[in-house]
Amino acid sequence: MTRSPVAVQEVAGGHSLVGSVSVPGDKSISHRALLLAALAEGSSTITGLSDGDDVLRTQQAIVALGARVKRGAKSGKVTVTGGRDRLSAPENEIDLGNSGTGMRLLTGVVAGLPGVSRLTGDASLRSRPMDRVALPLDMMGAEVEGVGERCLPPIAVSGGRLHGIDYTPPMASAQVKGAVLLAGLDADGETVVRESVATRTHTEEMLLESGADVAVEPWGAGRVVRLRRSTLRPVDRHVPGDPSQAAFWVVAGVVVPGSRITVERVHLGPERIGFVNVLMRMGATIALHNDGGGVGFLTTEHSYLSGTTVASTEIPSLDEVPILAVAAMVADGPTRFVDVGELRVKESDRLEGTVGLVRAFGGNAHVDGDDLVVDGGTVPTPGTVDSAGDHRMAMAAAIAGAACRSGVSAITGWASVATSYPGFADTLDRLSQASR
Repeated sequence: MTRSPVAVQEVAGGHSLVGSVSVPGDKSISHRALLLAALAEGSSTITGLSDGDDVLRTQQAIVALGARVKRGAKSGKVTVTGGRDRLSAPENEIDLGNSGTGMRLLTGVVAGLPGVSRLTGDASLRSRPMDRVALPLDMMGAEVEGVGERCLPPIAVSGGRLHGIDYTPPMASAQVKGAVLLAGLDADGETVVRESVATRTHTEEMLLESGADVAVEPWGAGRVVRLRRSTLRPVDRHVPGDPSQAAFWVVAGVVVPGSRITVERVHLGPERIGFVNVLMRMGATIALHNDGGGVGFLTTEHSYLSGTTVASTEIPSLDEVPILAVAAMVADGPTRFVDVGELRVKESDRLEGTVGLVRAFGGNAHVDGDDLVVDGGTVPTPGTVDSAGDHRMAMAAAIAGAACRSGVSAITGWASVATSYPGFADTLDRLSQASR
């Protein structure tokens, strides 16, 4: 395999994948660590920060707001000096690249800053709706303007004095919850977010660690988060490995014959590893070892799989659907992913893109309303996949290519992988070489 980033990545099948890997720092935690450090009164340190372009854009954004960032040349430790008095709406537009998480969370931060903050991104991000954060932030007293009814980027956020709201997002979204809570840090009264489906808990947990006046209580199958205006203290954080990135290696170990892969030091929060439960239900051999503090190891090996039904509530972010579809492709019998229409408005149309990915490797899949159905029973054959500039589609296609018994597959748009996992191709090559 050639070194990334490249426009087209070739992947050779016919080789088992053996060894241990460490995935980049969790993207969700990395974004929040930077934003909370910018809001905290003093200097915070962050180790293990994701090295992808998405998180770099958030780092550049907090500098544009007035925070000071210093990165250790050898240690990789990032020191952020922040505080409310340091931050202000920037004169220039902030470019978030491909990062929808970065834009939505940052919108919550700048909603509390006087003046107008302008946020933009690449062509993919400019096609992603921001109305889901614009609506509650407008209710809090900010004004978020974008393009068209769905409030597409670029967006202009007129911030200032905010007031708390009691808000129930119409769909499960940790990003919307995070944006509302970040705005609520400087809002009058109480800010309440009610989740009918529990999403990842990073924002509320990290706010609590930073000294915020926040409380969490169960609410049916979800939870209620309550927040009052708070001054944040600086915190020294270590970012664990990203489970969404680990999912590619976990599935690789399961679907590539003769493979055994261990993913080290990965975050094991229950809202983040639903894909593990799905794979084990399908018959995958996966050993999970929790070291404590929600961090541990995942070891997986080649397994015989059976099809299943996957509810969207099992994987609320839907990030792992494309790679789970690769597992479903080789499973015995069909797999139905239920109520995953939200995939249409990710970095690409991942719903149709996943259908195309499965078909490119000789399988069959189709969309049924908001459901994705993968027929299963496929012995993958080499294919060519256009990732549409979507990092998760590109990496899922690479694992499908590795699962082929022989031959070479090609993935176009591979440069997008640099947004989240710059070393992915090199790691895949190393695991393949170990078995030769």
